[in-house]
Amino acid sequence: MESIRQRRTIRKYQDKPIPAQLMDELLATACRASTMGGMQLYSIVITRDAAMRERLAPLHFNQPMVRDAAAVLTFCADFNRATHWCAINKADPGYDNFESFFNASIDALLVAQTFCTAAEEAGLGICYLGTTTYEPGKIIDLLQLPALVFPVATITVGYPAEHPAQPDRLPMDGIVHDETYHDYTDDDIRRIYAYRESLEENKEFVRINGKETLAQVFTDCRYTRADNEAFSRRLLDALHRQRFI
Repeated sequence: MESIRQRRTIRKYQDKPIPAQLMDELLATACRASTMGGMQLYSIVITRDAAMRERLAPLHFNQPMVRDAAAVLTFCADFNRATHWCAINKADPGYDNFESFFNASIDALLVAQTFCTAAEEAGLGICYLGTTTYEPGKIIDLLQLPALVFPVATITVGYPAEHPAQPDRLPMDGIVHDETYHDYTDDDIRRIYAYRESLEENKEFVRINGKETLAQVFTDCRYTRADNEAFSRRLLDALHRQRFI
């Protein structure tokens, strides 16, 4: 448990491949994750080839980890396989809908997190990319994903070439709710975010962006309404194309 609590995101990697046997073991371990109905509603696309990683990088805002990592893993919600299985076994599949996408996405995220934990225990470093659903259509094209397969998470993995400081986390009493959800007062929110706002790097973040508060950096610079709405349209278009809505 302590090793998990000491984890940190790795964005710089050694120029060193991951042995095939180790990768196979990590994937097999990850696939022991919980899954709805034992159906394993996910697929994992591994991108090791440098030329393919070069093509994938622009779809993740050219984050250098995509080019530099030993491998990039795209975890996909996958109802294509189960639907095919049903179709050839005299069963009528009803999985071309949003409920099925949601369930398969949870499956994919569970296996992705299990892979990350196993990889870090093996001495590797990982970075979760939050950009997978920004350009889903282009990722679908590049990875040749058929209908009922959708990219939901991307992980870069490799041997660390850095040991960065751990990022801050909100206090547990700001996250955990006993029995029912207890909404926050203004004072609760100020207390929960006080430490994060007090960090010098975050104060500098506010200053260089010409903002008044750290919250404004998130709303006005990092995750704007206009961007969120544009990405939402792309996401919905891709979900329609892949027959989930």
